[in-house]
Amino acid sequence: MSELILPHGGELVQLTVLEDLSEQSANLPQIPIDAFHIRDVELLATGAYSPLTGFLGRKDYLSVLKEMRLGNGLIFSLPITLPVPTEMKDILLTHEEVALIDKDDTVHAIIKVLDLFTRDREKEAQAIYGTNDNAHPGVKRLKSESDLLLSGYIEVAKKPDSAYVTLTPAQTRELFKEQQWQTIVGFQTRNPIHRAHEYLHRCVLELFDALLLHPLMGETKADDIPRETRWKTYETLLNEYYPSKRVILSAFPASMRYAGPREAIFHALVRKNYGCTHFIIGRDHAGVANYYGPYDAQEAVKSLAPRELGITPLYFDNAFYCTKCETMATKKTCPHSEEYHLNLSGTQVRKLLQEGRFPPAELTRKEIADILAHELV
Repeated sequence: MSELILPHGGELVQLTVLEDLSEQSANLPQIPIDAFHIRDVELLATGAYSPLTGFLGRKDYLSVLKEMRLGNGLIFSLPITLPVPTEMKDILLTHEEVALIDKDDTVHAIIKVLDLFTRDREKEAQAIYGTNDNAHPGVKRLKSESDLLLSGYIEVAKKPDSAYVTLTPAQTRELFKEQQWQTIVGFQTRNPIHRAHEYLHRCVLELFDALLLHPLMGETKADDIPRETRWKTYETLLNEYYPSKRVILSAFPASMRYAGPREAIFHALVRKNYGCTHFIIGRDHAGVANYYGPYDAQEAVKSLAPRELGITPLYFDNAFYCTKCETMATKKTCPHSEEYHLNLSGTQVRKLLQEGRFPPAELTRKEIADILAHELV
């Protein structure tokens, strides 16, 4: 068997994780961070964001915005940054270390202060999201944050056990190695899996060794389906309809940024760190509303040299149910006009359920519709 795919940058980062940081942080200034950035702390610690060893400094930040690369030239499409209250600037300038705490005063990390700088949030929004529209959820979050950024290496407190199976990159890599899988396809979703997704999964399972079903379980928009509900649908599908020995279900702890093309690249790089050799990029990957074209994300990934991306993307057209073919298909396989095509978005599913109606069985399995109806209505 060949060696596992190399992590981004060549080496998997694994930061120091301590049982308890209360003693080390007792006399340090405390910086409050929200759930969104707590997720980033966790993913930095496990190496999911390799080669990063901490939040970006000024040079890397500016390079990511302008060139979609770190300062050393390595592809990296999203700025992983830590905004801090501007009123704490003087304190931060006079301390070598600070503690990062949540709303309950729990210490999540200690950061060694390396850089403190300001950003232009308007320029960042335009570079990362392609818009300054406050209606865009990523832009809205960005503009609600401070423009003062802190960077540095971090030590992390041990994370409490998750309610969901959450394998680290080191754990998935060890599992893939034990199974002697040479081709592993990663799949990203923030929605319940419907039959169009199943169609993609079954296509790849015919051709590749295994599928990493890797749903994003961090912060999402308020009107997205709650993570607890989504997780139930994933477990149900895996238990009832998927070959469990070839499909791994594990939570991806990141939050959504809704950055479309840039986030698609980011999701691919991260799955390389988890050990995937291939990554599915479908229609409107990481998109929201009408801010991006349906295949902008695919075009962005195609623009990168394969050797720089380091993971093989799998591009899929929008899948639908064709009433004439009587099966799931895409335009590549179905010759019939759109009048025979059934499509259903997550928004439409929620609307139907709220009206007391079930989505068509051709598009959503009854078991999944039952879970959604019970949880959402």
